[in-house]
Amino acid sequence: MVKIIIFFPAIIICFSSCVTSRTAEQKQARELQKGKITEDTSHVYSLPYENNTSHFLIQGYYSAFSHKQRAALDFVMKQGTKILAARGGVVVRLKENSNKGGWSKKNLSKANYVIIEHSDGTRSGYWHLQQNGVFVNVGDSIKIGQLIALSGKTGYAAMPHLHFMVWKVVGGNWQQIPTRFSTSKGVRYLKPLKHYRK
Repeated sequence: MVKIIIFFPAIIICFSSCVTSRTAEQKQARELQKGKITEDTSHVYSLPYENNTSHFLIQGYYSAFSHKQRAALDFVMKQGTKILAARGGVVVRLKENSNKGGWSKKNLSKANYVIIEHSDGTRSGYWHLQQNGVFVNVGDSIKIGQLIALSGKTGYAAMPHLHFMVWKVVGGNWQQIPTRFSTSKGVRYLKPLKHYRK
């Protein structure tokens, strides 16, 4: 965390405002994170890394830095960290041939990723993966906790991290879904600027 503060002070300051409430989806995500509203029907995801490890969530749902329109999570990870499936399903898309990454929008299409479709039609995506660091193929059936990839810094990324998001298709359009996770301290909606242990 000290390194993040030293090398990315502007990012930390920006993240401290975290969530805006311009849309109904953003307002709902904020209220779920704060516990102002609760629900117990959504799927509970596993943290996408190994047991007994902890990672810092630098950006959360609709964070002001680069998630203004995204119900997504960014976990700080060293390159080469093992990425595990947060939920079982079938691999529907992937990319692993890019070695380009950095803080430039020209890198937006350069991220390596894995996308898994779940039994209820929702999909989860894992982005910024290491080049040639994907261990699954399209069509593979994946179990929760299975090793699927290694983290990296490909695509539009200021630092090595894992970008994770869940969505579903509604009326031909994709709709992002804030997700609950099982953590060492119980089931919760994750808040940015905190460490979460599995």
